Amino acid sequence: MSTRVNKHGSAGRKLRVAVNHVEFTKYSEREIIQYDIELQPEGTEFKKLPPPELMRSVFDQCMRIHRASRLGNTHMVYDARKIAYAPRRVCGPTETLRLEVSHSEAGRASKYIVQIREAAVIDPSSVTRFIRGDAGTEMADIQPALTAMDLAIGSVAHQDMVGFGRSFFTRAQSMPTSGGLELWRGFSLSVRPGMERLFLNVNTAVTAMYMPGSLLNALLAVFDLQSAEQLRGHIDQSRAREMSAYLRGLTLYLRHRGITGKRKFAVKGITSAALDRESFEWEDPDRPGHPETVSIAQYYAKRYNIKLRYPYLPGLVGRKNAIFPIELCEVAENQRYRGKLDDRQTADMVRFACQRPDENRNRIEDVLKQLNFAESPVTAAFGLTLTSRLAEVESRVLPAPTINYGRASQEPTLSPASGAWNMRGKRVSTPGASLEFWAVLVLSRQRDLPMNRVQAFVTMLVDTCIQTGYDIRQNRPPIVYGNLNADLGREMRHACDAINLPPKRPPQLLLVVLPSTNAHVYQTIKNCAYTTLGIQTQCMQAKNMQRPSTQYCANLCLKINTKLGGTNQALTPSHLQKLVHNKPTLFMGCDVTHPAPGEQHKPSIASVVGSTDFMGLRYSATLIQLPSRQELVSKLQDAVVRHLKLFFKGTKTKPRHIIFYRDGVGETQFSQVRDRELIEIQRACSSVEPGYKPEITFLAVLKRHNTRFFPLNRTGDRTGNCVPGTVIDRSITIPALFDFYLFSHAAIQGTSRPTHYYVLHNDAKFTADEIQELTYHLCFTYAICTRSVSLVPPVYYAHRVADRARCHMVDMGVGFEDASSATSGYYGGAGTSTRQTDDPDRATKIIKTHENLDETMYFM
Repeated sequence: MSTRVNKHGSAGRKLRVAVNHVEFTKYSEREIIQYDIELQPEGTEFKKLPPPELMRSVFDQCMRIHRASRLGNTHMVYDARKIAYAPRRVCGPTETLRLEVSHSEAGRASKYIVQIREAAVIDPSSVTRFIRGDAGTEMADIQPALTAMDLAIGSVAHQDMVGFGRSFFTRAQSMPTSGGLELWRGFSLSVRPGMERLFLNVNTAVTAMYMPGSLLNALLAVFDLQSAEQLRGHIDQSRAREMSAYLRGLTLYLRHRGITGKRKFAVKGITSAALDRESFEWEDPDRPGHPETVSIAQYYAKRYNIKLRYPYLPGLVGRKNAIFPIELCEVAENQRYRGKLDDRQTADMVRFACQRPDENRNRIEDVLKQLNFAESPVTAAFGLTLTSRLAEVESRVLPAPTINYGRASQEPTLSPASGAWNMRGKRVSTPGASLEFWAVLVLSRQRDLPMNRVQAFVTMLVDTCIQTGYDIRQNRPPIVYGNLNADLGREMRHACDAINLPPKRPPQLLLVVLPSTNAHVYQTIKNCAYTTLGIQTQCMQAKNMQRPSTQYCANLCLKINTKLGGTNQALTPSHLQKLVHNKPTLFMGCDVTHPAPGEQHKPSIASVVGSTDFMGLRYSATLIQLPSRQELVSKLQDAVVRHLKLFFKGTKTKPRHIIFYRDGVGETQFSQVRDRELIEIQRACSSVEPGYKPEITFLAVLKRHNTRFFPLNRTGDRTGNCVPGTVIDRSITIPALFDFYLFSHAAIQGTSRPTHYYVLHNDAKFTADEIQELTYHLCFTYAICTRSVSLVPPVYYAHRVADRARCHMVDMGVGFEDASSATSGYYGGAGTSTRQTDDPDRATKIIKTHENLDETMYFM
């Protein structure tokens, strides 16, 4: 897969930086044996695999009992599901080793059978060949060996920590947050290949956990209430949904005098009626042959002599539809919360996780001391030895580009080395359509936001826009108050009706003032705008109208100008043309987003954006619906055809070069994605015109990774992070690939994360210096920001389009709820389905973007 032209870049100022990688001084190249593990209760079998912590606990107990007598003192590491690894054989290649073990949980002992069968032999010498850069070895080839090493390393952390995959946490370093949750600190461990070296990546981590203990107290925290009495008669559908969302996948203990110890169970749902009104037919064991109808509350009183304190609450439905009172349930320990955090929880998470680079580095070094791998018998058995210090690598700081604003600006050009600037004295590079037909829809109450306050803000906004070079001809638009709880589409139409429009002329903009950040209200407004009305909308919070500032108004101006066809800042044309080898270039970005965990029947969404001008400033968007969890983008050919045509429409030129930035792909999928999607792009070109073969440069983009860098000798910025323009392309990069890490942004707080770029196909024969400089300089052109951004704009725009995709959903809801399709469907524009299922309940719910918006940057 290697497409590297020059192995390393040389441009920029050289600096040494530390990285959160520890080098392996030694790793064994002896064979590692992979085993299939079948773990079942004696005399029966699991209907589905139990939680990993139980599987691991049973397996570890089995190892303690049988290691010396049956396993030849061999250490095995286990993934807590169905696979284990050993540094040597514990049974013959065709044998099945059957081990019995007794395991106690919550005071109840059970017997299990563990069966071990050889599944594969792994050759760690493939890792040596890979890090040496030998041809013919790819990332997927060494993954089995890396997984075995990961489990061996992780087994050390499992002794004292709660583990989830490669991440490990402890309640010893935690803080409570709202909604019955708490936040835990921890770290992640991952074996990573480098150039002629193997590393262990160690990074800090934070996760949300269920707060163990009383379930009733947890639910009161979810609703932010002080007592259960406040719930009497007040559990409506909204609260029932909120309660169900919290309980989904949660394991509870049931504890009362009628049960020995604790009984663990999972919640299937909640009853629709309270416990004193939910009844069933029951026969008292002391009065056989006399069945009677009793409520759940009466049953607990008669059967267990328990008088429920809160019989007005619903019950929990468990296995076989058994019903349990909330007040008798406890939340089990060590359970990770996988739902979406609300705004308050997210703010707590950000504060809890935010650490300066020097603090982060110190924590990582403390973790290494705590784990003390040198004393581990497991790592020794697998032949793994590590240094105790973080590695240091060479970085380079690339120069910032020249940014161009309108000629009438007091400062028409600047080169912001710090990665940030402001709009003072600057005018947009290209004004959009003059704003003449617009209105303001206020969804706050008039007593909270009076007319004079709204008019004062509008005046400031108009003045700021004019000073910024964007023309607003109507400086007193109609101001309409709407009802937040009414039909929002009707309220929007009412506001549009107040605009004095010429015949057949649609409104240009609706400025919508919202009282809060309610996601459902926002999505409803955008859905109506995108699909029915076909008007640009700019939403804002009422609090910003209460305390207006010119800086806020300038930010709104950048968004409005972008939506109405303008551009705000640009690179120097000659400089950009030099970077793209003086060829008309179509910049494209692609991202795939998936439904929330547990919603496998709901579709994934691919968003594709493409530039429509020579400068890579204007973009249009396409949405493609995919089967749930599919990573490869079906129908990409049709999307690329559309963007080729839109580029020609905007420039009157066919692109001679396509640069495709692809997000949402893991390293082991690179070959598959590159081969499949590159062919789709090539087919799109040839379908537009026979023989049309523009150069294609295909890059994968990875933002969610655990590599962090720390400046040395006070060479960082004011936050202690690497300065914008820092690029690393040696030592810890992957030998077989053309990849680099890039800090293209200035950190605001915490430890900044670079973006990892991989050049997977390189028709243009970009050198490392060229592709790094181009990618970095594009990050200064993000339309609505006076900062260089952390992600190349085509991918950033694709993220925004995917986020807006939920606004295309007719039924709204979180993620992509209520949209499902058995097969891929393609949507022209940002959503016209060309394939529907016969089942109306499974037909796509995504609706085509209105033709007025289809080719605009409506998603900004």
